[in-house]
Amino acid sequence: MQAIVAALAEQQAELSGLLSGLDDTDWLRPSRCEGWTVSDVVLHLAQTNELATASASRRMAEALAELGGTPGGRGGTVDDGADLLVARERGRPGPAVRERWTTSGEVLCRRLEDADPHQRLDWVAGQLSARSLAATRIAETWIHAGDVGEPFAWVPAATDRLWHVARLAWRTLPYAFARAGRELSGPVAFELRGPSGDRWAFTPDGEASTTVRGDAVELCSVAAQRVLPEDTSLRVEGSDPVLELVRTYA
Repeated sequence: MQAIVAALAEQQAELSGLLSGLDDTDWLRPSRCEGWTVSDVVLHLAQTNELATASASRRMAEALAELGGTPGGRGGTVDDGADLLVARERGRPGPAVRERWTTSGEVLCRRLEDADPHQRLDWVAGQLSARSLAATRIAETWIHAGDVGEPFAWVPAATDRLWHVARLAWRTLPYAFARAGRELSGPVAFELRGPSGDRWAFTPDGEASTTVRGDAVELCSVAAQRVLPEDTSLRVEGSDPVLELVRTYA
């Protein structure tokens, strides 16, 4: 777990560098997330860090109750639940939100360092391994760093930390298809080029019926639903609509 937790800490540190320079007006700027300010996005990251820590501590249900709601509960979507949680705590000063997010990230990293990477943990859309939970936090921090950075023309660096995000997108394809009411027709392989030019290969045990090839950053951006597949150079060989359904969040 040490390598993936270190990557998460680095991803958090990058966003922290941006947030440390914001003034009161900056926190109220509209982010890339429709209807959310910069402060709202960082609050959401703090809330979900806290939920992830609770999950790793086997107290997910209690943490949700303390926050006052269940993401996706009462017939709503996960996005509806997240919006509700943010709305309940919206309006706090930006520096206080930043401090809460920083603390939540540090606590989460310490908790995950001690976790069995294969331990099954409760999460928003079901169970996942501790390693996958860490990967989801890297993915969400990277995604939302871009959302927060947009009004400042700031873009998160493309680093090899995204290997964990690309792997998460590959491993969770069955969930992504099931969420859309679809089923994979066969195994999928990713043949990607990392930011440093390295080859990232995610391959099934058997022969792949669908293969995605191209730039890893573009793949991660598509999985984050921040870029349309047709606006990338990614290529799909096979019949499954992988790029339409791939995702790295619940």
